Amino acid sequence: MSVKVKCSHILVEKQSEAIEILEKIKNGEKFGKLARELSTDKGSGKKDGSLGYFTKGMMVKPFEDAAFKLNIGETSEPVKSEFGYHIIKRLG
Repeated sequence: MSVKVKCSHILVEKQSEAIEILEKIKNGEKFGKLARELSTDKGSGKKDGSLGYFTKGMMVKPFEDAAFKLNIGETSEPVKSEFGYHIIKRLG
């Protein structure tokens, strides 16, 4: 049986934007609200950034590596992929 994780993410173009968003999260702003307002991934953005459950091999490698290292409830530092910079929050 393969391991599944449940994550949300916020995707932006620039590292500087990702760092700003991370600061807002650290200062208590809601991840979901920021995902709806700022994520360039509109599909997941509408759902507070939720990507649902996924297993290894379903996401791009840098994203997957970071997502599977997080503990539940933890938020990643900005992760670069070919799509831009992700801030990933593990939910399950």
